[in-house]
Amino acid sequence: MATESQVLDALRAVQDPDLHQDIVKLGFIKDIHIEGGSVKFKVELTTPACPVKDLLKEQCEEVVLALDGVETVEVEMTAKVRSRESDQEDLLPGVKQIIAIASGKGGVGKSTVATNLAVALAQAGARVGLLDADVYGPSIPLILGCQNEQPFTRGKKIVPIERHGIQLMSIGFLLEEGQAVLWRGPMVAGTVKQLLQDVDWGELDYLLVDLPPGTGDAPMSLAQLVPLTGVVIVTTPQTVAAHIAGKAAQLFVRMNSPLIGVIENMAVFVSPDSGKEYRLFSGMSGEELASQLKVPFLGSIPLDPLVGETGEPSVIAHPDTAQSRAFLQISKDLAAQGSILAMARQQPESQTPKFTPA
Repeated sequence: MATESQVLDALRAVQDPDLHQDIVKLGFIKDIHIEGGSVKFKVELTTPACPVKDLLKEQCEEVVLALDGVETVEVEMTAKVRSRESDQEDLLPGVKQIIAIASGKGGVGKSTVATNLAVALAQAGARVGLLDADVYGPSIPLILGCQNEQPFTRGKKIVPIERHGIQLMSIGFLLEEGQAVLWRGPMVAGTVKQLLQDVDWGELDYLLVDLPPGTGDAPMSLAQLVPLTGVVIVTTPQTVAAHIAGKAAQLFVRMNSPLIGVIENMAVFVSPDSGKEYRLFSGMSGEELASQLKVPFLGSIPLDPLVGETGEPSVIAHPDTAQSRAFLQISKDLAAQGSILAMARQQPESQTPKFTPA
């Protein structure tokens, strides 16, 4: 009969390709149980949306089955999202990771990207919140078909609206229909703070924050108020969009907020009749921008006319499209990069994982 020590030694051969360490050293192996020729154990990953979950499970089964006396192996894959850490006071202690979704200019589909990534992470089993902090143009309630709903209060906290497994809060819920926001800087900063501390977010693995475009008060306030896991930059393959997105990225660098990576939206149009791809723009690509910023390129999302439909995000309404598949894969790579950043803050510099492009 194999021993627990032998099982652990065998599992040291399995390495997490994103964190670049073996899963025993990372502390992933839990609850080893050996009975005769049967071995059972858990693998606790850093995110339920791990892009290599199936690969790691297969490798674990393979190395343990190779031990003398082992006849069957049962591996249970679990996950515990690693928390961000900071020296500053935390307005959201129950939220493990806060990820800002930003862009340089409007019209790049940032809110659509944020919504679909949030729902995709929830589909993977994560506890997810989505904060629409675009104070000048809140559109996520419309995208999710709940623009006519009103959140209620419990005690002194606002209770988020729930849609498709995510907790949602938007300034749009607090405005009258058609009301324009005429706010100066201090009012914007105060509103962002209220949307963070006055909302009952509860215990979340991820809070995605959809920011207004540009480098104004809302992005700066968010970076100052809470320790961010990191920032995702959304762009389209246009030189102007990429150039302005690069300026937005530099703002967060100056605010000491890590850049997680770049997402390119509206990369190509795929003809539904022929399947042929057409590039709609000819400027700087998202991949080129990511290379310029020295951050991972998280992926490209094709343009789909169905995205104009409101009420349900693409990953729910049209799960078999190329666009939805791109969202699902990018959500996994986003979660992986979030884990890398969270783990890096918990380890000595010599053991810090490095960015690996998706």
